[in-house]
Formats: sequence, C-alpha cells, structure tokens
Amino acid sequence: QLQLVESGGGLVQPGGSLRLSCAASGSDFDAYGIGWFRQAPGKDPEGILCISAWRIVNYLDSVKGRFTVSRDSAKNSVYLQMNSLKPEDTAVYYCAANLYCSSYHGDFKQWGKGTQVTVSS
Repeated sequence: QLQLVESGGGLVQPGGSLRLSCAASGSDFDAYGIGWFRQAPGKDPEGILCISAWRIVNYLDSVKGRFTVSRDSAKNSVYLQMNSLKPEDTAVYYCAANLYCSSYHGDFKQWGKGTQVTVSS
C-alpha cells in the first residue's frame, strides 16, 4: 500500500504552466499505476492521465498536447506537467494508486489529499 502526497499547485495565469508532484511512500512503488485526477466544485473526479511501469494512458481529450506525465522510480514520484493552462483547468488535482491504470476514480484505493490549481487572470 502506498501513501501519496501531492504538491505544486497554486494560482497561475491563463497560458501559464505548473508542475505537480506526487510523492509516494511505501513498498513496491513500481508495481502501481499512478493516476492523476481532478475535481471541480460540484463535479465528479475525472481521470486525466495514468502512468504505470509500461505505459502512459491519456483519458482526457481536453488536455492532450498540454499535459504530460512522468515518473521517477528512484524518487518514488510521479509528475504532471501542465502547460497552456486554461481557466477550465481549475480544480483540485489528486494522484491515486492502483495496480492497473483506469479512468474510473472508483478503481483507485489510495489517494493523496489533493492540491488546488487555480487558473485565473
């Protein structure tokens, strides 16, 4: 089981960039798929990207070409690079762990507490 902590959120102007980090503690980090989700007020969490040891899956068309995901096994960390941010990207961003990648938030049992991203001028 992993414990996850997100960081890197904040306030950014439209067109700007942020890099979110997800630091994991626990064993067998490489065995897990790490998904990034976001949740805007009043909405269900939506899957953005997921990275496992052998693939990256992009679940959200609206971020294609703008968001990328990477992982550093030496640091037990996963990163979400967000470029060309738009006001509609405003949400709380979470990372979550599961043995396989999925766009469905209910499949993930371990979650971080989230980090707020606000895109506004």
